[in-house]
Amino acid sequence: MPFAYYARLTRAQQAVYRKSDAITEIRLPRPADLHPRVAALEAALKSDDRAASQVASRALIRGLTDAMGLPPVEVEVLAARPHARWGELHGLYTNARGTPPKIQLWMRTAKRKRVVAFRTFLRTLLHEVIHHVDYTGLRLKDSFHTEGFYKRESSLFYQLVPERRAVMTTIEDRTTLPPEQNLDRA
Repeated sequence: MPFAYYARLTRAQQAVYRKSDAITEIRLPRPADLHPRVAALEAALKSDDRAASQVASRALIRGLTDAMGLPPVEVEVLAARPHARWGELHGLYTNARGTPPKIQLWMRTAKRKRVVAFRTFLRTLLHEVIHHVDYTGLRLKDSFHTEGFYKRESSLFYQLVPERRAVMTTIEDRTTLPPEQNLDRA
C-alpha cells in the first residue's frame, strides 16, 4: 500500500517509487565485521565527544559502503539539530552535481541540546546511508520514503545491532541450582 503522497507523483516518479518499494532488504556479506565499529560509535556518543562521534560515524559508513560496493560518501557530525516550525532535522543526505555525496548528522537534540540516544542516532545514520544506496547502488532517479526504504533501513539495523535478549532462568531451572547460585541476582 503506497503512502498518501504517491498519488501526487508523476507517472515516472511512481515507477521509481514502486521499484524502491519492492526492494525490502539489504544483506551485508559479513555484518559481524562491522560490530566493533558500531560499538565504537556507541562509545563516542556516550562520551559526548562530537569529533570522536564524527570519526566513528565515518568509519562505520565507510565499512558499510565498502561492504556494499558503493562509492564513498563524506560524513559530517554536527552539534545541535536545526529546527523550525516544521520540526527538527536529524540527518541530511545531499548529492548535488559536481560535489561528492555527503551525509550530515546531528548528535544533539534541538531544544535541550542533549546527546541523542545511540539507537536513534544509528537509525538516522542508516536512513541517510539508504538514500546513498538508492542513488549510487540501486541507481534510482529519486530516493522516496517508501515502505521498502524503511525495511531496507531496518534490515541493516538488525544486522548491525542484533537483538540483545536477556536470558532468564526459569523457576524449574532454579530448583536444580545450588543454594548459593540461587541467591545470585546476576
